[in-house]
Formats: sequence, structure tokens, C-alpha cells
Amino acid sequence: MAATDIARQVGEGCRTVPLAGHVGFDSLPDQLVNKSVSQGFCFNILCVGETGLGKSTLMDTLFNTKFEGEPATHTQPGVQLRSNTYDLQESNVGLKLTIVSTVGFGDQINKEDSYKPIMEFIDAQFEAYLQEELKIRRVLHTYHDSRIHACLYFIAPTGHSLKSLDLVTMKKLDSKVNIIPIIAKSDAISKSELTKFKIKITSELVSNGVQIYQFPTDDESVAEINGTMNAHLPFAVIGSTEELKIGNKMMKARQYPWGTVQVENEAHCDFVKLREMLIRINMEDLREQTHSRHYELYRRCKLEEMGFKDTDPDSKPFSLQETYEAKRNEFLGELQKKEEEMRQMFVQRVKEKEAELKEAEKELHEKFDRLKKLHQDEKKKLEDKKKSLDDEVNAFKQRKTAAELLQSQGSQAGGSQTLKRDKEKKN
Repeated sequence: MAATDIARQVGEGCRTVPLAGHVGFDSLPDQLVNKSVSQGFCFNILCVGETGLGKSTLMDTLFNTKFEGEPATHTQPGVQLRSNTYDLQESNVGLKLTIVSTVGFGDQINKEDSYKPIMEFIDAQFEAYLQEELKIRRVLHTYHDSRIHACLYFIAPTGHSLKSLDLVTMKKLDSKVNIIPIIAKSDAISKSELTKFKIKITSELVSNGVQIYQFPTDDESVAEINGTMNAHLPFAVIGSTEELKIGNKMMKARQYPWGTVQVENEAHCDFVKLREMLIRINMEDLREQTHSRHYELYRRCKLEEMGFKDTDPDSKPFSLQETYEAKRNEFLGELQKKEEEMRQMFVQRVKEKEAELKEAEKELHEKFDRLKKLHQDEKKKLEDKKKSLDDEVNAFKQRKTAAELLQSQGSQAGGSQTLKRDKEKKN
């Protein structure tokens, strides 16, 4: 009997039994809280926006501290992601906070591929978690989860409409991360312009099919406030770490020649709403959505690409081991097929090479025969020429000998005549 059938029977056969007294398992929530507090929490924020929109200042304002970091310049050749992790402590709760900023985003002339480094970074964090999850000896309880839980998308306060870069980037990222759009430096435009700008942004997001993060309304305790805050998206925020004395209190504010803008005054901006929604109410939901929705989608697509599936062609349950064995057998079959193809190709190439070598050898033999015949002809010509020269030399020698003989005979005759003349003179 399959395990699912047993579980179904157990579920159908469950009975409600009243307890006669206190047992104690109602302390499980307290146990979970104590365990979670002892282990600590992690939260990772991705800040996407053009250089100079106040991303670092807003992070300092949100967490009421000063994070170390160098200001970015507008001379970056491409988009780079800079990640910094900090250990924060509030009361007895520890938080490992990771802030990832997009350095150089929107600064290039060609912004066509500006979103790609961000997508690659998010996928790299999912892949690292998946690899840790698939290990035989995994330590997920001590593993530093670097998956992005919230993406604060900073929109420039133009007062007109979203830029094409903003729409393209958010459309590419909405299936990978929880996007919370915010209007940065919202004190740069008037209140009436800001209201129209929010409506325009919401309309463009809907018309372009961009799915931004919606604060959950399924929990009755936060349903009302979350529902109200969903209507205020995108939040218009102002960041400042400078404290000014307003009345009898020191408050974070920005001083201008025409007046003072209070960061934590809801009549001036939505900073308090953002802090409430992001940190104090929905931080755990953002973490849960990242794991159960975005990471599960990545994990499913990745395993499907690797050939794993839950059911066979007959829609019957398919275990991971069976999938692995089937995939392994398929891989071995393909490997054997490729090996046979490579062997056949190797044999064919060897045969072709042998034919080429035989043809080359035949050509060499023919060339050798031609050269040998040419050599023999040249040798015969040389021998005939040598014989002719020898004959000429012999004829020359004969003529020379005859000439010398004639010369000697002539000299002897001349000598006898001289002697005869000498005798005649004496007489």
C-alpha cells in the first residue's frame, strides 16, 4: 500500500478527543519563538535605482544607523552589484542584514542590458541555496541565506511617468523577487504632482503586467492595515540621518531655505508607512514569499530543466530515485549512442585518411618513376655526350701526334740540308 494511501486513511480516521486536563503542547509557539530568537534572523534587501536617488541614505534612515560604504560615481562602465552584510541587535533579537546596491544602474548610454546583472545575481543566490539543499550533508540551519527577500525599486521623482528602463527592469524581476516601488526624494515635487504621479505609476504597472509585492491580507490581525497600505503604493519617501530640533524633540528632517521636511511625519512623506510595512509587520511574510514562491519557482524550473518530474507519462507518482535512475539510463544510452557515433566517425575518418595516404603514396610512386626515368634519360644523354667528347679528344690526340710527327720529320730534313751546305762551304 502506498504511503499516500496510508496517510489519507489516517486523515479520514482522525477523531477529536477532548482532554481531561492540561497537557502542555500549547507551549509549542513559545518554544518556536525561543528557538528562533536564539538562532537569529536574516533579511536581505536589494536596492535598485539610478545613482544619486538616496538609496544608501534611506537604508541608514530605515535602520537608524550609519552603514559604512563609499558613494558611487556616474563613471561605471556597467552595472555592478555591491553586497554588504551587517549584524544588528535590537533588544534580544539579532538580525543579519544584507544590503545589495546596484552601482552604476542607469548611468550608461546603452541601458538595454542593465537588468541582466541584477537577474544573474538573484539567480546566483537561488542556485547557491539549491546546491546547499541538494547536498548529502547539508547544514541549512547554519547556512547564511543570501536570497533577496525584498527589492526596493527607487523611482526618480520626475512627476511624469515611468522610464522604459524602470518598466523593463521591474517586468524582468517581478517573478524572482518581491518588488516594492518607492518614489525617492519625493520632496522634489509638489503634493498634487505626487498624487498624480502615484496614479500614473500604478496605471503603467498594471497596463504593462508588472506584478509588485502586495502586503498580505489573509491574516485578520494585519488585514486592515495591509489593505490600506496596498492602496498607498508606491510609497513616496525621504531619507535623512540629520537630526534637527523641532519643538521640544530631536527629529530626523531635511532643512531647506523655505522650511523643514520631517522624515517621520506622515503628512510630509510615506517613510513611516514603508518602515512599518517592510520591517515591523511584513518582514517574515517577505521571507516566506521568497522561499515559497520565488525560490520554489526557480527550483521547479531548474529541476525540470535537469529532467526531473513528479509523475510519469501515465500520471502516476514518480519518485526522485526513479527519476534519477531513468535520467541516468537515458544519459547512459545517449552517451553510448554518441560513443558509437564517434567510433563510426573515427573509423570513417581513418578510412578516408588511409585512402588519402594511399593516393598520396601512389602519386609519390608515379613522381618517383617520372624522376627515375628523367634521371635515366639525362644519364644516357650525359654518357652519349661523354662518348662524343672522348671521340673528339682521341681524334685531337691523333691529329696532334700526326702533326708532331710531320714536324719532327721536317726538322730532320732541314738539319740534313744544313749539314750538306756546311760541307759544300768547306770544300
